[in-house]
Amino acid sequence: MTTTLRQAQGADGAQGADGAQGANVITSVLVANRGEIARRVFATCRAMGLGTVAVYSDPDADAPHVRAADAAVRLPGSTSAETYLRGDLVIAAARSAGADAIHPGYGFLSENAEFAQAVIDAGLTWIGPPPAAITAMGSKVNAKEAMKAAGVPVLSDLDPASVTEADLPLLIKASAGGGGRGMRIVRELGELDDAVAAAAREAQSAFGDPTVFCEPYIERGHHIEVQIMADAHGTVWAVGERECSIQRRHQKVIEEAPAPLVERLTPPGPIPEPSRSEATRRVEGMRDALYDAARTAASSIGYVGAGTVEFLADAAGRFFFLETNTRLQVEHPVTELTTGVDLVAWQLRVAQGEPLDGDEPRSTGHSIEVRLYAEDPANDWQPQSGTVHTIDIPADVRFALLDRPGIRVDSGIADGSEISTYYDPMLAKVISWAPTRRRAAAMLARALADARIHGLVTNRDLLVNILREERYLSGDTDTAYLDSVGLERLSAPLADDRATVVAAVAAALAQSAADRAGATVLGGLPSGWRNLTSGYQSRTFAAEASSDIEIRYRIVRGAVELPDLDDVEAVSWTPDEVVLRTGGVARRFSVAVAGDEVFVDWPGASASFRRLPRYVDPSTAARPGSLLAPMPGSVIRVAVAEGDRVTAGQPLLWLEAMKMEHTISAPSDGIVSVLAVTEGRQLSVGDVLAVISDESELANAAE
Repeated sequence: MTTTLRQAQGADGAQGADGAQGANVITSVLVANRGEIARRVFATCRAMGLGTVAVYSDPDADAPHVRAADAAVRLPGSTSAETYLRGDLVIAAARSAGADAIHPGYGFLSENAEFAQAVIDAGLTWIGPPPAAITAMGSKVNAKEAMKAAGVPVLSDLDPASVTEADLPLLIKASAGGGGRGMRIVRELGELDDAVAAAAREAQSAFGDPTVFCEPYIERGHHIEVQIMADAHGTVWAVGERECSIQRRHQKVIEEAPAPLVERLTPPGPIPEPSRSEATRRVEGMRDALYDAARTAASSIGYVGAGTVEFLADAAGRFFFLETNTRLQVEHPVTELTTGVDLVAWQLRVAQGEPLDGDEPRSTGHSIEVRLYAEDPANDWQPQSGTVHTIDIPADVRFALLDRPGIRVDSGIADGSEISTYYDPMLAKVISWAPTRRRAAAMLARALADARIHGLVTNRDLLVNILREERYLSGDTDTAYLDSVGLERLSAPLADDRATVVAAVAAALAQSAADRAGATVLGGLPSGWRNLTSGYQSRTFAAEASSDIEIRYRIVRGAVELPDLDDVEAVSWTPDEVVLRTGGVARRFSVAVAGDEVFVDWPGASASFRRLPRYVDPSTAARPGSLLAPMPGSVIRVAVAEGDRVTAGQPLLWLEAMKMEHTISAPSDGIVSVLAVTEGRQLSVGDVLAVISDESELANAAE
C-alpha cells in the first residue's frame, strides 16, 4: 500500500525554505560524516556518476573514507565538537570543494534542523527530510505528542519529579538523540536522581542537549521499526520492517528483516472467517497496522526522504511509537537486501525532485546484520582503542546489493587503522541474505568465525554464539535476550581451552621457524640444535581467556617432540603457517605477529597471545591495591579524595569513552591512599587511577 498526499510546492519547483525537494541537479556530494557510512554513500554516488567529497578530523586524516573520496577537506581538531559537529565548517568545505549537495549520514548533524536549514540557505541541496520535519521529530517528547494527536499508539511520558514506586521500572531517555546514549533503566526510586543526572550529562556530551524524559519500561519488549521513503509529491512508501531487539546498553547488536515477531504473528495465508476470532484478526493485520502507523507518522509531518519509525511491541503484537529517526539507519542494509532497493540511491533521486515510481517494494528472503565492535562483552562491554593490524572478513560484496545468497560487508576501517577514543568503536557491519532465516544465520556465523581480526578485542565470538544459539534461531528474541540467555554463555570464546593450547603450539613453532629464518649464522640448523640431545625449549604465552600457557618442544631430525601433548603431531611449520595433526585430523593454522602479539587463525576460530619474557622487570609491577584504567578515555568526575574510607562497589570516579559514561568502583574495602587523577585528565589503558590500601597495612606501615 502507498500513501499519497497533496503537498504545496514552490512554483519554480526549487527546494523551498521548508526543505521540500524540487528539480535540483546534483553533480557532487559531500558526506558530513566519517567511517563506513561515508564510504556507503560514496559507493552509490560513484554508481550514479556523481563526484564525492569527504571531510575529516585530525585522527581521521588517513582513514579509508578519506581515501575513497574524490576530494577531502580537513576539519581541524580531534573531538566531534571541534570537527564533525561544526556545521559552519562542513558547509564551507562543500563550497571550497565544489560540492552542490550534502548528505549527513547518521549521527553527528544528521538530525539537526538548524544545520539542514543552513545547508539550504547556502544554496546547497540537503539530502534529507525538511528541517520542519526534523524539528517535529527532534524532541522525542514533542514527537510523541504529535503522534498521539495523529492517532499513532504511544507510551505515556512520566515527570521524574512525580515518579512513584508504582511507576517502576522506567526508562530515562535523551530527548535529542538515540543510539543508547543518555539512557538509563531505573528499578529503585533511590536511583532516580543519580540516573537522571548521568543521563543528562551523557546526552549533553553526545547531542549538545541535556534534556531527558521518562517513560514506562517494558521489560521483555520487541524493538520493531519500519523503513519509510517519501517523495516531495506526497507518496510515502513503507519499505519493510526490521527487528532490532537484541541490544546491549540500549544499543543494537543484531538487526534483521523481516521481523521474527511479525513473521510469527502473521498467518501464512487467509484464515477462514468462521474460525477467526477478534484477536486473530488483530494479529493477522499486525504488519499492515505497523505500515499504516509508519505512513501516518511520516505524512502527518510532511516527511520527505528516507527515515525510520520505531515502535516497541509486546509478545501479543501490541505496539507503541518510540521515535522517528529522520535519517538513514545504521541497519538499512537488511532492508536493501530483502527488497532489492538501494536506499541511498533513492535519497539522491528524491533530493533531485524525482517521484517514487512503481509499486511499494516487497520483501523476499531474510537478511541479518551484526555490528562488529572493538569491545569486550565479557568485561562489562569495555570499548577498545588502538591499532587494527589486520581485518579480513569473507565477503561477496561491499556496500552493494546481493543477487544471490551471500555476505555483504560495510566497513570504515582497513589494515593499520587506528580506533580512537573520540568516536564509536564499530569496526564493520556484516550482513547476510538467504532464502531462509536459519540459512542466513548460518552463513553469517561462518563468515564471522572465519574472519581474521588482529589487534583489538572484539565482540565477534559473542555474535557467532548468538547466531548459533537455539533460542535465537527459533526467533524468540526480545530486549531481555542477552540477560535471559546469559552473557557469560554467549561471550564464551569460540576456541575452547584445548583448542587454545593447540593454537599456542602453532604460535611457538611459527616463532621458532621465524627465528631460524632470521638467523645470520647457521640458519639452516633447526631451532635449539645441540650435538647431543638436550633439554626442551619453551615459550610462554599469555592468552586472552585462560591462564599463561607454556609450550615445551624439541626439534630432533626434522620432527617435533611435544612432551606435554602426546596426541599433537607437527606436520609442517613456517613463520606464517603451521600444520598440526590431532587425533588423526590435520588442520592448517595461519600465524601473524605484531610486536609481542601473536595471532593464530584456523577455520572456524582464532586465538591471540602475548609473548611473555623469560625475566620480568620488577619496576613494571603495579603497586598492590592499584586501580588501573580499564579503557582509554577522560575523567569527567571524581567522587573521593585521598584518605577517604571506601567500601567494595562504591563509585570512585567516572570515565567518558566513546561518548558513554563508565563508572569505576572500589574493588574492596579500604582507604584511598593514592588518588592519581583529576577531572579532565586523558587516560590510556593501564594508567593508575588510585590505590586502595587495607587499613591494617597502613597502620603497620605507620609503625
